[in-house]
Amino acid sequence: MTQKDYSQLAQAIVAGVGGKENIDSLIHCITRLRFYLKDESKAKTEEIKALDGVINVQKASGQYQVVIGNQVTAVYDAVIAEIGTEFADEDETAQVVAATTHQQHLTPWGRVKEAFNQLIGVITGAMSPIVGILAAGGILKGVLAMLTMPQLGALLSAKSEAYIVLSAMGDSVFYFLPMLVGFTAAKKLKGDPVLTAVIGGVLVHPSLVALNGKSLLEIGSLNFPMVNYTYSIFPMILAAWLVAKLTKWVKSWLPGYLQIIFTPLIVIAVVSAITLYITGPAIIWLSNGLAFGIQFLLLKSGWLSGLLIGGLYQVLVIFGLHWGILPIIANDVAATGHSYLNAILSTTMVAQGAAVLAVAIKTRKTALKELSFAGAISAFCGVTEPAIYGVNLKFRRVFIAGLFGSAAGGFVSGLFHGNMFGFAGSWIGFASFLDPKHPADLSNLWIFIASSAVATIVPFIVTLVWGYNDQMTAGEAMAKPQKPGTAK
Repeated sequence: MTQKDYSQLAQAIVAGVGGKENIDSLIHCITRLRFYLKDESKAKTEEIKALDGVINVQKASGQYQVVIGNQVTAVYDAVIAEIGTEFADEDETAQVVAATTHQQHLTPWGRVKEAFNQLIGVITGAMSPIVGILAAGGILKGVLAMLTMPQLGALLSAKSEAYIVLSAMGDSVFYFLPMLVGFTAAKKLKGDPVLTAVIGGVLVHPSLVALNGKSLLEIGSLNFPMVNYTYSIFPMILAAWLVAKLTKWVKSWLPGYLQIIFTPLIVIAVVSAITLYITGPAIIWLSNGLAFGIQFLLLKSGWLSGLLIGGLYQVLVIFGLHWGILPIIANDVAATGHSYLNAILSTTMVAQGAAVLAVAIKTRKTALKELSFAGAISAFCGVTEPAIYGVNLKFRRVFIAGLFGSAAGGFVSGLFHGNMFGFAGSWIGFASFLDPKHPADLSNLWIFIASSAVATIVPFIVTLVWGYNDQMTAGEAMAKPQKPGTAK
């Protein structure tokens, strides 16, 4: 599509969600525009689904999600150009402020649900801008592990300058993750992104990292230890909230001529101290408990967890709820250096891609063939929404075939305790299954190949035999409806 087409699509989407006046804010992830609307009942969902360039519409986590696909960034930019930059990079906090009257009428359970949606929204807003960078860093670290493998002749020495440079490129996003999360979380919370990133810089400052495990302060029997915040996420999300609140409060009483210097001075000192001495260690302790608890359960349940998680994960993708899993994976890697969970989830991407690949090969319909091949390539690169919404859910047996395949692939991964050391999944993420600390150990790579092969073969065959034929028509509930005013 041309940029002019995006402008036209943006105008139609804005009109479809009830106009500019019905929008509180807008963010986007890899494939979706995520609107926070004042009144979702004003949105014309069927008309939006009918637009060329829109794959589907979902409502989840307090968001009105318009699924675009790989061109989401260009469409997002066009929508922001249409409605104004003041709507960009906001989060559910603005939605709550705008909907105070509505909140007063919520039941206690409704308030809890709303608060949970807000939390998920903040985490989504903080993580979605950097997930691609995390995947890229993970792939680079995996490739670096390959270059040091004895089986390939150890092309690079771990002590060489080239290794050190490449390692810095791959590891920087993880090491300085608190700064990145602080920046993105602050944007969602309407705080100061740069000021919040500085707090993240304090947490990963080399002089403090060197104190890991040592006491920063002792008061009687109370000990305040320094913990390692590199690779961490959750401490900075709370710190970003504290920065936003404290900055607003300080500016409410500090004279304007003093704010440019003393506002950041007060905020950095107070929030850094609170995070380092109180909230940070507590959250890291809880995060480590979560990571090791998940690891324990996955190891103990083995094939059963692989079967269930593999079979059900892509159902979460349909409703856009999979973003809530991302921080858990990031926390796994931060606490343990690896993730059994992500190894299972990788097979689900492969399976949906294999299912739509079978459609591409079997169909004689040119448009469907092109759409299916594009969806398969995207899924094998780790993004399944184009495959799911473009083809698989329209022909529901194809989606179900994908679930069979991901359950089978997850079964294999769980049975053999497949492990993953990065974020990039599916076939493109093979390098993430190499342990950077033990490049000679190929056990996880072989488990990845075996589980991914199963996740490819099973749905491919099921789709060819049972899931699709050209006599099928797209299911009415999932098919893109006719445009209003056109003949059927």
